[in-house]
Order: sequence, then C-alpha cells, then structure tokens
Amino acid sequence: MLAQIGKDHYNKLHEILQLSRRNLKNYDESLIQRAFFMCYRAHEGEKRASGEPFFYHPVEVATILLNELPLDGVSVAAALLHDVIEDSGYTYEDIVAELGVEVAEIVEGLTKISGIMINRETTQAEGFRKMLLSMVKDIRVILIKFCDRLHNMRTLESLPEHRRLKIALETRDIYAPLAHRFGLGKMKVEFENLALKFIDPEMHDFLQQKIRMSRVDRVNYLNKIIVPIKADLEKQGYKVEVQGRAKHLFSIYNKMRSKNKTFEDIHDLYGIRVIVDTESMADCFAAYGFITQKYPPIPQHFKDYISIPKHNGYQSLHSAIIGPKGHMVELQIRTTRMHEFAELGVAAHWRYKEKISRDDANIDSFVRWARELIKDADSAASFMEGFKLNLYHDEIYVFTPKGDMKTMPAGATPIDFAYSIHTEIGNGCIGAKVNGKIVRLNAQLKSGDRVEIITSKNQTPKSDWLKIVVTQRAKLKIRASINEDRRLQIEKGRGIWEKMLSGTKKLFTDNDIIRQVKGTGIKTPGDFFSALANQQINGEEVIEKVTSARKEEPALKTIAEQARQVEDYLQIARHDQEQEHERTTSKKDEVIIAGMSNIAYSYAKCCQPVPGDDVIGFVTSEGVAKIHRKNCANVSNENLLKSERIVSVSWNRKVETDFLAGIKIVGEDRLGIMNQITTVISKFDTNIRTISLNARDGMFVGTMMIYVRNAEKLNTLMDKLKKVPGIFTVERLIS
Repeated sequence: MLAQIGKDHYNKLHEILQLSRRNLKNYDESLIQRAFFMCYRAHEGEKRASGEPFFYHPVEVATILLNELPLDGVSVAAALLHDVIEDSGYTYEDIVAELGVEVAEIVEGLTKISGIMINRETTQAEGFRKMLLSMVKDIRVILIKFCDRLHNMRTLESLPEHRRLKIALETRDIYAPLAHRFGLGKMKVEFENLALKFIDPEMHDFLQQKIRMSRVDRVNYLNKIIVPIKADLEKQGYKVEVQGRAKHLFSIYNKMRSKNKTFEDIHDLYGIRVIVDTESMADCFAAYGFITQKYPPIPQHFKDYISIPKHNGYQSLHSAIIGPKGHMVELQIRTTRMHEFAELGVAAHWRYKEKISRDDANIDSFVRWARELIKDADSAASFMEGFKLNLYHDEIYVFTPKGDMKTMPAGATPIDFAYSIHTEIGNGCIGAKVNGKIVRLNAQLKSGDRVEIITSKNQTPKSDWLKIVVTQRAKLKIRASINEDRRLQIEKGRGIWEKMLSGTKKLFTDNDIIRQVKGTGIKTPGDFFSALANQQINGEEVIEKVTSARKEEPALKTIAEQARQVEDYLQIARHDQEQEHERTTSKKDEVIIAGMSNIAYSYAKCCQPVPGDDVIGFVTSEGVAKIHRKNCANVSNENLLKSERIVSVSWNRKVETDFLAGIKIVGEDRLGIMNQITTVISKFDTNIRTISLNARDGMFVGTMMIYVRNAEKLNTLMDKLKKVPGIFTVERLIS
C-alpha cells in the first residue's frame, strides 16, 4: 500500500505518526496506519470545493486533533475516517472488521451528527439532541467534531459567500459557546475570531490592523510589568511563567458593539497570565498577594475560580491591577495543570490518565450535563430552548442552607433554585430567604448567595412564574403542573355538571353550552368545566338558557363524528404489512438473535417494539422467539421468565421496514382538534392503521396504531403532537 499512495501522502502519514509519538500516551501505531489507508481508499479521486483532494481534509482533522486536543490512537483513527460512512461505500460493519468496534462507534456517532447544524430552527432540534446522545455514549465524538469544524473554518474562503456566512454564524452561535462549555478556551477563541472574519470582514480587518499597529507599544508596556513580577516571584522561590495576553478580536468587537465604544475607548486591552509550576492551590493565592503589594488591585474584578471551579472544570484566579500610567491590566493566576485544563478542557484528562472511561469523574460531569439537558426536555422545542440557555448563559454559584452548592445560570431566581432541589419544593414555593433576608420570588440570585426556600402545601405554580424563571427545568415543571391542574379542574367541573343533569332527561351537546356562554370568554368545553369547578359560572343559569334558546338546528360535529370523517379522509392504509406482526416466520433482515440463526420470531402485541427500542427475546416452547421492549410490563412477569428462555436481541442496522407502533393521546374535546392531529401525522408521511377515540364531557382519549421506521421517528412525531394546542399528553402504548 505504501507504494500506491505516493510520496506526498506517505509524508502525511509520517507526520501523523510523528505527532502521535510526541503527543499521545496511549496509541496503537498499526491502528492509525490501517485507518490512514482506509481513509485514502475511501476518498480517492474526490475533490473539495477548493480543488484539493478531499483526502487532505480528514488528514488535517487528525492533525488538528493531535496538536490541539491530543486524546488517544482510537480518536486519531476515528478522525481520519469521520466522513467515510457518509461519503463512501464503506459501512459500519466494514470499519468494525478492519479497526474494531470502538473506532466504528465513534465514526458512526460523527456520521449521525453530520449536517445537523444546518440552521438554528426548532426543526433541527432532534439533530442537536442526537449530537448530545452521541456524546453521552462517547465524549470523543464531540471533540473530533470540533476539530472537523475548525479545519472547515480555516479553509472557508473557497465556498460561496452565502455558505460562508451560514457556517460562520453556526460556528459563532453554536460551536464557540459549546467549546467554552467543554472548557476548550483556546479553540473557542479561534472559532469566534474566524467567525468574525466572515460575518463582518471589514470590522475584522480594521481591528486586526489596529492591534497590529499597537503591538509594539503593548509588548513594551506589558514587559514593564512582566519582568518585575517574574523577578519578585522567583525571589520568593516560585518557578513561574508570566505571559502577556492581548484581548482577542471577537471580545473587542463585542465590547465595542454592546457598549457603543470606539477602539480607542477600550482600555482593558492589556492582560497578563501567571502560571505557577506547583501542585498547591495556596501558591496561587500567595502569588496574588505578592503581586498586589506592588500593583494595587481593583477589588470588584476579583473572582476565585480555584475554590469554586466553573461548571466546565475551569480553575484560575481572576483579578485586575493598576499598572504603570494608571492602565487597568487583567490578571490571571493558575497552576500548570490548571492552565492545561483551561486550554484543553475535557481533553486534558487524557494527559493524566492511561485510559479514560465514561465513568471518570471529570468526564462524567459533561455527560451528566448532556443527560440532564435531554431528560428535562419534553419536546424538541423545549430541548432547543434548554440547549441554547445552557450554552449562552454565564454561571452563578449559590448555596443551600446546609452549604451544598448549586450551579445556576445567571439571572436565576428563587423559583429556579427551588426546582433545582426538587419538583415538590418548586411547586410549593411561596417565598425565599437570601442570606437571611426575605426576597421577592422574581429577585435575581448572585454568586455566593445562601438561599432558603419557604414552602406551603396549599401553593400551586402560577402561570406568571413562567415570565420569571430562566431554567428549562423550572419552565417544564411549571407547565406540567398547570396542565395537570387544568385537567383536574375539568374533571371536577364535569362531575358537577353530571350531578346537575342527573335525574333529568335534558341532553345538551357541547355546542349548546358554548353558544350560551360565548360572551363570558369561554371557548371550549374544557373552559366551561374549569369555570364551573372554580365557581366562575352558574351552571343552573346555563341550563335555563340552553333550554329556552334551543332550536331545531344541526349541531356542530362531535369529536366522534370528526374521527369518522378523519378515517374517511385519510383512507387509512391497509397495506401488505397488516398481518406482519402476527406472523411467526423467520425475518433474517430485521433483528439479530444472539447464538441463534434461522429461528422464527414475532413481535409482541403488548408493546409493539420498533427499531431503536431496547429489546429482549423469549423463546417459547414452540421454538418461536417473542420480541418485547425491555420496559414492557410483561418482561417482569415471573411466570414468563420461568417458563421461557431469555435471549439477547439487537436490531439489524440495515433494516428499512415500517413497523406498527401504538400511541395514546389525551386532550380537550374541542372543534377541529382531530383535524389538527391528523394534519400533523399526514405531514410526517406516516400511515395510520387504526384510530380509536373516546370523548366525554370535554375530554378525549385517543389511541392510534401507526406505521413508523424507527423509535427516533416515532419520538419526533410524538414531540410534534404535544405542541398541538389542547393536547395534555402523548405517550407510547405499553401493556
């Protein structure tokens, strides 16, 4: 193979191997070589927009990884192959056979998130969720993706202007803050500066020229501070490195724009960083003491991120001092190890360990963040809202009365804090004490605050709270409580109405009622029952009005009639898969049953599994494997477990069959709601097999059996249905 790839390509392989030897603690040279050759074969003959061979791109991504985020040999191999599944004939199975499961799974994760950041609309939210799910599985997926984006940004000139602008905006708004979230300070700065170059090229060039012109003056000025500080600290026995820092372009640009200042008005362009070669955090505080004896500090700029690290693990002392000529100079003090973590973030952990696992405490903090973000979202839209909030907000650190620390976004209120402790604490919150003083519920918390929540069993969340809170968790819990309260009020009102009509022969349709109470602001039967429960309307008066005003006119369609029309309108599919889930024939191309081949199997009717669900099999006495979802109630049935043999089951990755799945929808019975539901489903290009609806007194419960390709598609559809006004819940049918 070496003879076939040519001298230039061989030199690139040699460069990657040299970097691996120099920067990696843990790597297999043979693995990297095999990945390099597969990369070459996969992309041979392909060209980039610039005209250069496409093969150069994955090689450069691997090179950036080795220089910027040195992880391990598996990551280098995955970086070389990150576009292979998407752009060539190679499959996941091919990579497993050649390089092993670990490399293949990272490449597959990169393939899944490729292209998800096409825009920042809610329709892309599932892609963002998929990105975080891939990260939960292996954090190296997102780190390699950063390197891929960095090389794309460095070579963006070859693309048309509209594409340059779109990619630059994505980089500024998503990749840069996400890199910051992962502690990748150096990469974040480069993302922002490169994005500015294409978003506002004139301002970028202007600022670059201004900084270049003032460079000599800046270096001379900083040297007047650096030299004496370094000498003083070395006299005290410290081994230190003192660096001058220029404020980066994007930071200057933001400050000029947000505060309406000119370049000459920006006075905090100077900065120094003191790196103490020590393992002791106390040495950083001691160094700060010696420096501020010579140069007066500015107290309001002091921030201790050593005692209380940022959420991404960043540690450093931040302050500002008054230098010669009265200029303000930003000051950072950190240990060598803290500096590596500040530059490399989560990737720095590979420097200090032979083997990194997902359970490592430092890695786990990022995985936990992703898990919480996914778990706290009940729809694609809410996930997107929470994702952006977690990226863009600064952090504050507040404490419980017992001294436990909670990390909250800047602007968080006592209600946010209450929900971060427990849902019941949030729901019952009536007040709060901050540092021993009663505050209003809309008060904004600050770092260092000690917060005590006051609760009452009689309190329930108010809709006004949604305007106060900033955390996604609080918003979701408040909405859920308000929805549940409305459901209970409707149930209560329905009971009152039934008692009022009991013993009479009066039969009133929902529309009879709505017509008579139209002037009161009531628009739906649900509104009517809720108002009745809260004594906002007199039921007896409504009965009298309906009775006296009743005329012979056709009633508007009930939900049951809507359903019948819907069934006709949709011409519900009766395709050839009608009996598919009842058959017990062998389907080799859908699931793989461990240790068995050519075994007949069928899907359990009780839980209707689809690809993407976690599944398990039970071999019956007839020799047929019944496939259940692992969360199916029948899976825990002791008699089943005793009488049938359990087998491990996995989905075939290449399966492209439509599967039957059931969903249950609960909502308000109002005019037109079924049309809205079926419109959502029809736009999703999904066939409905059956619809069953049961409507009574302003509420309906519907079950639908639909054909879907996999669990991901089903979850996306359910998210869309949850957004239909008047829908309370949408969930999978489980026996």
